[in-house]
Amino acid sequence: MSAPSHMMPMNPNLMDTLVKGGDEGWIPNDLEGKAFIKVLFVGEESGQWAVLFRWKKGYVAAPHKHLSSAHTYIISGKLEIRDGVFEAGDYVYERNGMIHEKTEALEDTEYFFLCEGPLVFYDDSGITGYFGWEEVARMKAAADD
Repeated sequence: MSAPSHMMPMNPNLMDTLVKGGDEGWIPNDLEGKAFIKVLFVGEESGQWAVLFRWKKGYVAAPHKHLSSAHTYIISGKLEIRDGVFEAGDYVYERNGMIHEKTEALEDTEYFFLCEGPLVFYDDSGITGYFGWEEVARMKAAADD
C-alpha cells in the first residue's frame, strides 16, 4: 500500500542513510595513525553530525570546547574524560559549553558520538581549530573521491 499523496514528503531528495559496518569507511583523523572516524550522518539543516571514533591506546584529543551538546556511547575500550574513566557500555551526555583539557584512550577504543553542533579547539595562544558538520562532510567527500 502506498502512502497517501498528502503524506508524501515535500523534499523529493529525502531518503534513508545507510552506513555499512565493518572496516570500510574509516578515515584517518590524525598524523600518527592513532585516530580514525567513520561518518554516519551529517545534518546540514540542523548542524548535527554523528560519527564513530576509533582511537588507539594512547591517543589524546586536543583541548576543546563544545559549542553544543553531545552524546557519547562507548562501544569498546576505555576513555579518560576529565576526571572520569568511561568504558564499554557507558553513555555520556555533554552539555553545551563543556571543556575538555584532555581526552585520552586508555585502551584501543571505539565509540559513537552524536554532536548537536561544532567543537572549538584551543591552546594557550587561543583558538586553533573548529570542527563541525561542514568539516565532517568535507572529510567524507574527500574520502569518497
